[in-house]
Amino acid sequence: MNVYIYSVETNIYMNYILFDGPSRNDLLPFTYTRPVADIRIGILTIREKWEAFLGSTITTVTEDYLADKYPMVEMAENIMINASYLPNDTLVSLIKDLKENQAIFKGDDLIAFYTKEAQDDIDFNTYEAIAHNTESIKIENTWDIFSKNGAAIDEDFKLITKNRKSQPIPSSNNIIAPENIFIEEGASLEFTTLNASSGPIYIGKNSEIMEGALIRGPLALCNDAGIKLGTKIYGPTTIGPYSKVGGEIKNSVIFENSNKGHEGYLGNSVVGEWCNIGADSNNSNLKNNYAEVRLWNYNTEGFARTGLQFCGLMMGDHSKCGINTMFNTGTVVGVSANIFGSGFPRNFIPSFSWGGHSGFTTYLTKKAFEVANVVMSRRGLELTKQEADILQHVFDETKKFRRE
Repeated sequence: MNVYIYSVETNIYMNYILFDGPSRNDLLPFTYTRPVADIRIGILTIREKWEAFLGSTITTVTEDYLADKYPMVEMAENIMINASYLPNDTLVSLIKDLKENQAIFKGDDLIAFYTKEAQDDIDFNTYEAIAHNTESIKIENTWDIFSKNGAAIDEDFKLITKNRKSQPIPSSNNIIAPENIFIEEGASLEFTTLNASSGPIYIGKNSEIMEGALIRGPLALCNDAGIKLGTKIYGPTTIGPYSKVGGEIKNSVIFENSNKGHEGYLGNSVVGEWCNIGADSNNSNLKNNYAEVRLWNYNTEGFARTGLQFCGLMMGDHSKCGINTMFNTGTVVGVSANIFGSGFPRNFIPSFSWGGHSGFTTYLTKKAFEVANVVMSRRGLELTKQEADILQHVFDETKKFRRE
């Protein structure tokens, strides 16, 4: 999407690189198919936020199998930044001032450091440690993507709209707190209700909100995204570029090119790219006993405590579910899974699984790639060999989780 940059100094002499950091495995399945930097939270991806603050294009260092699609550009002098941290004025100021043999820490957590191209192994005991003591948003678990989304929307809204004027709000709409609503050029909305009293509402370029939609902010509707007739949205919610939604949604993040186009409930959830939620599908976000929700963690290969009472569905890229699918509280779906049928499937569904409550078989890559090509062709795109190789790697890496 377009990133609007205003009053940002550009350091033309320094090369910035975002690295995945130790949280990468805790952010699976979303980081199976992208660097941490390309997770969307708020209005922008983490990479887009840093580019806006630093005024330059930023590359990433990530897993080897992702490097062809997401290459790193290294120069004589570089500043490496932990992609789990979202930028703010204080942190960016510290990073811009970094000199050779300096590193920024928050407690024991490494945020950023200066390095030269020839440096392979770095002994941080030889570095001057600079403390970052102010609050920063850090994305270190999958559930952080939705639970910290409200704060991220607020920060992105300020960044994107600073010194800019919104397109006028059409008079047919029912509006509360219009000062917290920003509409980009080409957006279409008529006969909707927009309540921005509890958080900003951002309506991206060429997006559409159809008649009868009821929206309570914070909301990020990204470029070319759509909200269908009569949709009910509770914030903080993000609808990524080219994604289409309907039904009822609460405090969820949907990445690019995904669809939840019909009735059904999605709450306290994260949905990856190229996903489809079938009509009348629902997820639970609260256990019947109101207990803390646990989520599958790929790093420990067990269920991790979230500290949350409300936590719904985590669905990786290219996964889909049929009509009337039911997801239990705290369900994790991997990459390119296909779920259908009555009853609740188990709350960890491995990548490339095919089935539902009665059991799963392996979703072979040949068939999965055919479907991905058809889905992507509807947006004028195709599954490239580069992307197919990434998915093949995920298939091979996640074999141990499937009962084959």
